[in-house]
Amino acid sequence: MSQPVSVYAEMTPNPEVMKFVADRALIEGTAQAEFTNKAECAAHSSLAEELFNFPFVTGVFISGNFVSVTKDDTIGWEMIAMQMREYIQQWLSEHPVAVEKVPPPKTAAAPTAPAAGTPVGAEVVALDDSDIVPTEHDEAISALLEEFVRPAVEADGGAIDFRAFVDGTVHVRLRGACAGCPSSTATLKDGIERLLTSKIDAVQSVVASI
Repeated sequence: MSQPVSVYAEMTPNPEVMKFVADRALIEGTAQAEFTNKAECAAHSSLAEELFNFPFVTGVFISGNFVSVTKDDTIGWEMIAMQMREYIQQWLSEHPVAVEKVPPPKTAAAPTAPAAGTPVGAEVVALDDSDIVPTEHDEAISALLEEFVRPAVEADGGAIDFRAFVDGTVHVRLRGACAGCPSSTATLKDGIERLLTSKIDAVQSVVASI
């Protein structure tokens, strides 16, 4: 049976990402789901799997009550935003669950060159999982990010996850609308770095990593 659902579209700081907000939760609790291709969606999210049928969709990020859709540069949002909003709204009205099973966190991968036309965001550095060693500052850093940063970046359709604290540098991973966003460098340096260095003496810088 069809259930009434309201969905509205919202621009994000990343010109290639549109945020579609529903009046119901799309994923359980504080869980998040990120997909970069249709194959990754199998057995995890039928909604994301369907969205990848649109030829211009290159990424789907689901958190709370919204889904952020990343497109390529072949078409502008002014041509497709309404179509996408109506499609998502119709799909949600016919399906009670958007994420059947939360996917496991992605493992670190080697950096890849951005596709032509992709917005250039913060410089991303490689950090191997084997180089990550827990420190006494991890809990405090995570708490600050959770309290002060998470609500702001989720409002913009993305997420920033704490990865590690290594030699005075906080490594975070950008997801959703934050990945490749032209303003992500300012977010990291003027926002997050300023917050963490003012609260924790041992923190000297913040970088995006994979």
